[in-house]
Amino acid sequence: MSLIKAEKAEKSAMLLEFSVDKETFDKAVNKIYRQQVGKINVPGFRKGKAPRSVIERMYGKGIFWEDAANEVLPAAYEAALSESGVKPVGRADFDILSIDDNGITFSATVPVKPAVEIGGYKGIEAAKVVEPVSEVEVENEIKIVRERNSRETEITDETPAEMGDSVKIDFEGFVDEVAFDGGKGEDYNLKLGSGSFIPGFEEQVAGHKIGEQFDVNVTFPEDYHATELAGKAATFKVTVKAITKIELPELDDDFAKDVSEFDTFAEYRADIEAKILKRHESAAESAFEEVIVKALCEKLAGEEIPEAMFEAETENMLRDYDNRLRMQGLDLSMYFKYTGMTLETMREQFRPQAETFVKTRLALEKIADLENLTAAEEEIEAEYTRLAEAYQMETDKVKEMIPAESVAEDLRVKAAMELVKVNAVAPAQAE
Repeated sequence: MSLIKAEKAEKSAMLLEFSVDKETFDKAVNKIYRQQVGKINVPGFRKGKAPRSVIERMYGKGIFWEDAANEVLPAAYEAALSESGVKPVGRADFDILSIDDNGITFSATVPVKPAVEIGGYKGIEAAKVVEPVSEVEVENEIKIVRERNSRETEITDETPAEMGDSVKIDFEGFVDEVAFDGGKGEDYNLKLGSGSFIPGFEEQVAGHKIGEQFDVNVTFPEDYHATELAGKAATFKVTVKAITKIELPELDDDFAKDVSEFDTFAEYRADIEAKILKRHESAAESAFEEVIVKALCEKLAGEEIPEAMFEAETENMLRDYDNRLRMQGLDLSMYFKYTGMTLETMREQFRPQAETFVKTRLALEKIADLENLTAAEEEIEAEYTRLAEAYQMETDKVKEMIPAESVAEDLRVKAAMELVKVNAVAPAQAE
């Protein structure tokens, strides 16, 4: 292979011209001839035995050239990329400039990262606001765990149902003394206070004993999904068939020992509060970064970004999503079957995220260049260790999969983001 030229083309692309010498091309032609000769009929020769020269005279000298060109192109293109230092970001468009007995010359229009500029990345208006932990949040967390550890006791006497109990009921609903579709149920399990039924229904069941038959009078909400019932008064004939008491554990030190690693309820409660605060901090960080990312995308300027970059990132997101589904025992085909989505609609959904990611990455890479950010050797090694733990693989295996150059570039991008975040200012402080 011989690189003839590498020059800038329009729209973030490089034009490469490279040739394949006569000897290499002729070997490829011979290879294609051997593969195809058995399929070619030539009068006077047994099938598969006609010489190449005879076939070329009969069908034209270039009969094998197109396939031979496809044979030599991949290696020639890789060699041209290596010699020119061009780093493609997508598939190239190829043309054959010349082809004859002396070899073949190709051109390749290669999409590459655009030359970009960015300014004003220091002093971006963005505030990280961490919401305080409320008592309601803590109580709700404890309530969930408390209910999960509750004990059920079936009532066998005349103890009436209370809110919070589970009841088994038969019911039938009437509007204007006429039964309506969907208004009847038998052996229906209902937790009183769950809000599963029409407002007011569950409260009227409370106070009744096993075996009691009674009427429940309610009014359907104006926005009820069945429009023929919306806003109408209804009467339900109800029979209580069983009552189950839900006994909640006391909120004391024994409870804390049963549900956590802590010895006291105070420690357990403090841990819940700390975990909620951590979630708030994570949400605040995400919102903060979202503002930063939006600002960086708006400030990015320069050459047009190749469509290939957006398409490649969209496909990366699709593969990642498919991998996450597989970890749950699914895959994209099953997901599409259950949701009614298609591959194309999913691509459309991921496309805006892909565009944002590509633009942000370009902006941060440029900032890393402007700020002369580099990754130290020990940082690269630490990142390999982190990746090995995340993938549950040996560090050496990860190094085989991911080049050190890629790891170093990712660390530079992370450092650039940290620089932008550290230099961000709250809106009230901006000049």
